[in-house]
Amino acid sequence: MTASDAIPADSFSMKSPYGRRAIGLSVAAAVGGFLFGFDSSVVNGAVESIQSDFSLNDVVVGLVVAIALLGCAAGAMIAGNLADRWGRLRVMLLGAIMFFVSSLGAGLAFSVWDLALWRVVGGLGIGIASVVAPAYIAEIAPKQIRGSLASLQQLAITIGIFAALLSDFVLEGAAGGPDNVLWLGLEAWRWMFIVGVVPAAVYGILSFTVPESPRFLITQGRTDEARAIFSRLVPAVDLEKTMNELVGAIETDQRNASASLRGPVLGLQPIVWIGIILSVFQQFVGINVIFYYSTSLWNSVGMTNSALISVVTSITNVLVTFVAIFLVDRLGRKPILLTGSAAMAASLGLMAISFLFAEGSGSDVTLPDPWGAIALVAANLFVIGFGASWGPLVWVLLGEIFPSRIRAKALGVAAGAQWIANFLITMTFPAMSGWSLPLTYGMYAAFAALSFVFVLWRIPETKGMALEQAETLFTRKGAASRD
Repeated sequence: MTASDAIPADSFSMKSPYGRRAIGLSVAAAVGGFLFGFDSSVVNGAVESIQSDFSLNDVVVGLVVAIALLGCAAGAMIAGNLADRWGRLRVMLLGAIMFFVSSLGAGLAFSVWDLALWRVVGGLGIGIASVVAPAYIAEIAPKQIRGSLASLQQLAITIGIFAALLSDFVLEGAAGGPDNVLWLGLEAWRWMFIVGVVPAAVYGILSFTVPESPRFLITQGRTDEARAIFSRLVPAVDLEKTMNELVGAIETDQRNASASLRGPVLGLQPIVWIGIILSVFQQFVGINVIFYYSTSLWNSVGMTNSALISVVTSITNVLVTFVAIFLVDRLGRKPILLTGSAAMAASLGLMAISFLFAEGSGSDVTLPDPWGAIALVAANLFVIGFGASWGPLVWVLLGEIFPSRIRAKALGVAAGAQWIANFLITMTFPAMSGWSLPLTYGMYAAFAALSFVFVLWRIPETKGMALEQAETLFTRKGAASRD
């Protein structure tokens, strides 16, 4: 019997001491996801006020809402190199500081371009956090529960969305409207941004309290510190095996330090394109339209209490993420993604059909009975389909599909692609919705259907595999077609 064979079967359950410690570290890292969700949705309650206060047309409104995502893309692309050079924790702190400053700046903005600048600064911080969090979690998580722990990133995003929409609802209610003065002579919509300093401060404080990634410590020659951290995350009988495997992997990485993302497929390695396409599909189904513009959308079709509807939708998003966390290491990645794609395509198609019956033109439309209720139900079914599948599982796969020698770089590129795709959808929605809501939602439905085909064709199953084993499924010739 080997040392590994002697490990108790339940050592890596979520309820074991090792599992609980890994959960604690993963939750701390995933607060970066909370910032992402908060920043992406806090603008929801402020969109109409920003448009009226600064006299903006639909195109400029879309730019102000979406421009933070360009900062996110840039932050994601530089995060990998920074994390390898400075360590995961220092980069976490940098992201927290940037989001803290941007929250204050956006709340005190004196012009639309000033507001746009601060949103870019915040986006840089969020982009950095979006890469560091899944990388850190993947590096400290036991393989037996890595899928569940990696899903915490998306859970944190959904909780951040909920917190943002709830705070918007509360602040608007306290002031009697987003344009009314609330405290210190500032309108409620400004306070919607300013409250972001609270989660930013929490994230910054956590960066001082969690241990550094053992992988980074070993690369810096601090092997004893790494062993001490792993001693709390793996059973004693498996400690040396874990250390030896990681040291061996790092030595291999160092021999391949010059490894490039460049390859034969349009200038990149095929595995990098798989990560990019997963990221793009996650955004091209239009999920963030629901969380950026839902209040304005439901207002436009005659729904009362539209802000409350947005809060309820965000609660749904949080709850279904728990479904993914529970199932990802039981059912596997591929069947959940396929089910989610089918559910999203069907619900988005139903939304497109509902808006065919809209009365009015442009953005001034209403939905007659029963199509208003049908559209609302379809929107929430879409959120359920996304939140239980593509939302969390793309982050899981991005953390485990790339070869270790290019993981940081490739994860940064894939995350950057996700932000750019998010920007394109967010930027174009105001103009497209004013032109044709049925066509807009029909386009999102088409992308959901294409995502089903892509997963069926190119994504193998990685449930229960070590990172090194999982990545080989995507790099061996012909493996992508196997389960």
